[in-house]
Amino acid sequence: MAQLFFKYGSMNSGKSIEILKVAHNYEEQNKPVLLFTSAIDDRDAVGYVSSRIGLRREAIPISDTTDIYGIVKDHQPKPYCVLVDECQFLSKDSILQLVRIVDELNVPVMGFGLKNDFRNELFEGSRWMLIYADKIEEMKTICWFCERKAIMNLRVIDGKPVYAGEQILIGGNDTYFPVCRKCHTNPPLS
Repeated sequence: MAQLFFKYGSMNSGKSIEILKVAHNYEEQNKPVLLFTSAIDDRDAVGYVSSRIGLRREAIPISDTTDIYGIVKDHQPKPYCVLVDECQFLSKDSILQLVRIVDELNVPVMGFGLKNDFRNELFEGSRWMLIYADKIEEMKTICWFCERKAIMNLRVIDGKPVYAGEQILIGGNDTYFPVCRKCHTNPPLS
């Protein structure tokens, strides 16, 4: 029986490399997958899953009008798994389409993304993944500044921590640090 999986972690926890590894493992066994990513993430061009270690792969971009369910339903051959990167940026409707893929098409869906933003509020997509996922797994990494587990994302602009503003600002190591709760509250920035 197919299930909906949500694998979340802070920045730099290896989410994108994990999704690329899962795709490779399926395809190495001649089991096709469909790879999706949010159309909002344009760090390495829209429609690509890119890892910080240099691996990248084309993916179907998801916007608010994308018929994810229809794409999966009509795809031949039927995919063995649907993989979705940057789930945090998806709408409730997109998450409900992933649920339908699992429940109606009996295709497992693995979603990867951040749980909380730099203000420590849930992203819309993450909220609905946490509600609907059959299995939830935290991907761990360490704090940028100390040895504790990173559970938050610190936004930094011009070397200063930022705790207010628009929820979505696409960026990498130049804008965000994975941090523990203590370093989020009081980051040791110079």
